[in-house]
Amino acid sequence: MARPRIPIFLVGLVLWCLSLTTSAKSEYMKYKDPKQPVPVRIQDLMNRMTLEEKIGQMVQIERSVASAEVMKKYFIGSVLSGGGSVPAPQASAKTWIDMINGFQKGSLSTRLGIPMMYGIDAVHGNNNVYKATIFPHNIGLGATRDPELAKKIGAATALETRATGIPYVFAPCIAVCRDPRWGRCYESYSEDPKIVQAMTEIVTGLQGDMPANSPKGVPFVAGKKNVAACAKHFVGDGGTTKGINENNTVIDWHGLLSIHMPGYYTSIIKGVSTIMISYSSWNGIKMHANRDLVTGFLKNTLRFRGFVISDWQGIDRITYPPHANYSYSIQAGISAGIDMVMVPYNYTEFIDGLTYQVQNNIIPMSRIDDAVKRILRVKFVMGLFENPLADDSFVDQLGSQEHRELAREAVRKSLVLLKNGKSANDPLLPLPKRTSKILVAGTHADNLGYQCGGWTIQWQGLSGNNLTIGTTILTAIKNTVDSSTNVVYEESPDAEFVKSNNFSYAIVVVGEQPYAETNGDSMNLTIPDPGPTTIANVCGAVKCVVIIISGRPVVIQPYVDSMDALVGAWLPGTEGQGVADVLFGDYGFTGKLPRTWFKTVDQLPMNVGDPHYDPLFPFGFGLSTEPITSYV
Repeated sequence: MARPRIPIFLVGLVLWCLSLTTSAKSEYMKYKDPKQPVPVRIQDLMNRMTLEEKIGQMVQIERSVASAEVMKKYFIGSVLSGGGSVPAPQASAKTWIDMINGFQKGSLSTRLGIPMMYGIDAVHGNNNVYKATIFPHNIGLGATRDPELAKKIGAATALETRATGIPYVFAPCIAVCRDPRWGRCYESYSEDPKIVQAMTEIVTGLQGDMPANSPKGVPFVAGKKNVAACAKHFVGDGGTTKGINENNTVIDWHGLLSIHMPGYYTSIIKGVSTIMISYSSWNGIKMHANRDLVTGFLKNTLRFRGFVISDWQGIDRITYPPHANYSYSIQAGISAGIDMVMVPYNYTEFIDGLTYQVQNNIIPMSRIDDAVKRILRVKFVMGLFENPLADDSFVDQLGSQEHRELAREAVRKSLVLLKNGKSANDPLLPLPKRTSKILVAGTHADNLGYQCGGWTIQWQGLSGNNLTIGTTILTAIKNTVDSSTNVVYEESPDAEFVKSNNFSYAIVVVGEQPYAETNGDSMNLTIPDPGPTTIANVCGAVKCVVIIISGRPVVIQPYVDSMDALVGAWLPGTEGQGVADVLFGDYGFTGKLPRTWFKTVDQLPMNVGDPHYDPLFPFGFGLSTEPITSYV
């Protein structure tokens, strides 16, 4: 029986169609191959991306407006938690992970599956998160003069941040605060750029140790135990006139380079992944619109290869009032060299505005490509493409005992002893653990929120002992003294109470209430009432040591003569036990002032080396004590 003959061209057509189908199913995508070099992966992915997908990568939105649907529809590149923005009050690590993975699944469902990166302000530990270890704020770390300690804190912070599924932190702040009236002075390690430079070792802790032969300026993240870091705020944020937040830094080019820039040199050498632009201006030009410094100097001269991110609504604030001319803000900010914009809410307005400007040749495509290449470089280096979803393997790191011990060590080393005894021959410290009765007084003795300061659970910080887990200074004192010693706590005692109780000695803990950013700007730098009254009532009647809890030097000259001893404790965080460790002599005082302690605010700004330098306590000052090996 004869078989019907199939024309040869039809056979060929079928085979060709089959080959097309097979190749479509198994098409090799270089950008998905971790064996390919990062530049090859970047270029392969860039070649596949539409303008819409590229602009999406440049957008960072706030958690509260994010969803899987939004991530997918707009190809959003990044999500953040603003200060205090959490999935639920006292949310567990698992709740954080579930939320972030929900957003990530939206990103992974897009055509190209580019993962988003989630960022958070982990500026003294993973400080938005309940139960996280809260380390001393940077000013306290500056007092330790211990870069290796900063590195360990960076590594611990990375683990506690990864515990909640977050791979990116907006830290460290490498501002050089030149005027303590600035509300962010506690976020600065020192008035001395050399100390700030040394403390950039925290970048290595956060991101991991760079291999010896790594190219300089290229971002580096070692692995899943590490996070991408962000040096901020570029540049001159700590040098504004009168310390007014987001204001104008008036300084010549040499001054900018020698005072405010050194921390960026070292951070870039250490492979910092991202750099955040400052709200402030330099000689009248907004940093968010300063192309000469962002593109010309940071990217071209310093050869920074990570990405540049705006601050929160940073491009909006290029104009005054903010958002007054948003299309101009987009043009100025992106043209300056900002790669990722912390929008954080009105993302469709930003996307539409930027798209229009590219399509109409107001902003060249080359500028968009530069931004997206940088963002993708960081995402590839982080391993986000290989491990986009967070797992719960690090949840036990959150607030771990090991990290709390590290924070306690940091507190001990951060304390600066400013006075010890009415004369050098009659020191009060260390205090005896065994005595009949002692007084603990002051608003800050039993207030965990006050001793942690701003950027703790909430953006502006909180008062009280219910915000998170930790040890107040009062509890630490009770833990440390002999069981026979009667500890009496009276927050605001009157003079008669102190005189009539026959106390052996008193510990007074007073200082500033929590604040962040502009809310902390202060022209008078006084200790709030009833602090001064408590000092007068107690120190006028009994031997006293005063502990100042503050984000900066404050006015204390009028009270120093009445005190027997004085300790600058900065904002120590959750581990108050570190204060008692040194107070009672288990460890010695070793901290040195990271900034000048002025006599009166009329002297400000006053930094070490200034012609009119006449401080109450000079930069670098700090008395020392020896630990007591045994108690009789």
